[in-house]
Amino acid sequence: MHGLINRAIQSFVCATYGSKSWLRATQAAGLDFDEFEAMLIYEADISTRILDVLCTELNRPRAEFLEDLGTYLVSHPNMEGLRRLLRFGGVTYVEFLHSLDDLSDRVRLAVSDLELPALELREHAPAEYQLHCFPGLPGYASVMTGVLRAMADDYGALVFLSHGGDRNGAEVISITLVESAFSQGRQFDLGARGA
Repeated sequence: MHGLINRAIQSFVCATYGSKSWLRATQAAGLDFDEFEAMLIYEADISTRILDVLCTELNRPRAEFLEDLGTYLVSHPNMEGLRRLLRFGGVTYVEFLHSLDDLSDRVRLAVSDLELPALELREHAPAEYQLHCFPGLPGYASVMTGVLRAMADDYGALVFLSHGGDRNGAEVISITLVESAFSQGRQFDLGARGA
């Protein structure tokens, strides 16, 4: 698994539960290191072990833990770069949803060896969508649920999200857009601000 993914898990745990929780988890998982290098590739088994230990030690179901990770990836100040990448998908939440079909391509432009599973958005009725998350990264649909929820807040939209089961080999997230301008979204400028 790509080091950026493992590093995101590490960053989430340290920011949310503290670095001592992270160190205990790396020891319990039998790792001979306590920090992931962002640009290295790791055996998938390492990521699975660390997730298993974290979910056990934090007493959290894996899907819930990964959904919180997805929320963190968008909402935490440490992850502003990813938020910016996602916000370039559109001015409104609906435009953002439609941009998800090419998310894996946009990510590869930033990090050429990071392969994310394909996503496909289907519109079933006005304000009712399904996001199909294809296999390739265990727990990806849970992470994307957190991302979708956090991005709705970011845009100021009110949405209901639910796991729609598996269809034709893809996990499905059902999205109902209740109101596109429910609250004021977070500030976003196309140009990065200089310090």
